[in-house]
Amino acid sequence: MSTTSVKKSHIDQRVLDIIGYVFITVICLACLIPFLLIISGSLTSESSITSDGFRLWPKQFSWGAYAFALKHPEQFVSSYLLTIALTVTGTIVGLFISAMTAYVLQRQDFEWRSGFSFFFYFTTLFNGGLVPWYILMVNYLHMKNTFWALLVPPLLNVFYIIILRTFLRTIPDAITESAKMDGAGDFTIFLRLILPLAKPGLATIGLFTALNYWNDWFNSLLFVQNEKLYTLQYLLYKMLGNLEGIRKVMAITGMQVTELPGESLKMALAILVTGPIIFLYPFVQRYFVQGLTVGAVKG
Repeated sequence: MSTTSVKKSHIDQRVLDIIGYVFITVICLACLIPFLLIISGSLTSESSITSDGFRLWPKQFSWGAYAFALKHPEQFVSSYLLTIALTVTGTIVGLFISAMTAYVLQRQDFEWRSGFSFFFYFTTLFNGGLVPWYILMVNYLHMKNTFWALLVPPLLNVFYIIILRTFLRTIPDAITESAKMDGAGDFTIFLRLILPLAKPGLATIGLFTALNYWNDWFNSLLFVQNEKLYTLQYLLYKMLGNLEGIRKVMAITGMQVTELPGESLKMALAILVTGPIIFLYPFVQRYFVQGLTVGAVKG
C-alpha cells in the first residue's frame, strides 16, 4: 500500500471519528437539555414561567415550588420511606420468583414446560378486567388498606419472565448436568450456579421491576385510603390535584394565583421523584445493555 493510500485512509478515519463524536454529542445534548430545563423550571418563580417560559437558567430564582412540595415534610418522608421499602422488597422478591419461574420454563427436562408457558402467555392476552380484580383483592384476599395491596400486584410480570427465560437459555446445559453428576440438587444449582451467571439479565429485569414499583400510583388509588400508606407517586398525584382545585377556586373568587406554584411545582416534584432512580442506574448500567440485548434477541 502506497503512502498516499495510507494518508487517505487515515484522513477518512479521522472524518468518520469527527462525525461520530458530533452525532453522539448532539444525542447527549438532546437527552441532557430537557433535564436541565426541569431543574431550572423547579427553581424559577411561577410568574417568571408564565411570562417568559422555561429557560436553561432561572430568570427569577425561587424555592417556592420546593417549599410548597415539602409543606408537610412528615407525610412526604413517610411516603418516601414506604416507596423505598416497597421498591426494595418488591424488586428482591419479584426478581427471585421471576428467575425461578424462568429457570423452570427453560429446562428441557421439565415435562410440562409448554403447558405452563402457554398458561403464562395466555394471561398477557386476556384478563378478568378491573372490576373482578378489585373484588378479588378486596372481598376475597382482604388486602384493602394494607401493605400487601401495594406489594403483590406488580410482583410478577410475564414479559420479564419471558426475557429471563430466553437469557437463561444462553447458559450451557452442561453446567447443570455436571452439577447433577456431583450430587447437587435443583435448588442448589439454581442458587449457586445459575443466578451468578445470570447477573446481566437479573440486573436488567431488576431495574425494570424497581421502576414499576417506584412509579406505581394506581394501586394506591384503588386500594388505599389510609394516608400512612400513600406511596410517593400517589401523594404527588393528590398534591397536584389539590393544587389545581385551589387554583380554580381562587380564579373563580378573583384572587391572585400567579404566585401559586403550578408548572414550577411539577418540575420540582419530577426532581424529587426521579433522584433515587438516577443514582441507581449507574450501578446496573454495565449489565443493562448486555442483559436486555441477549434476553430479547437470542433464543
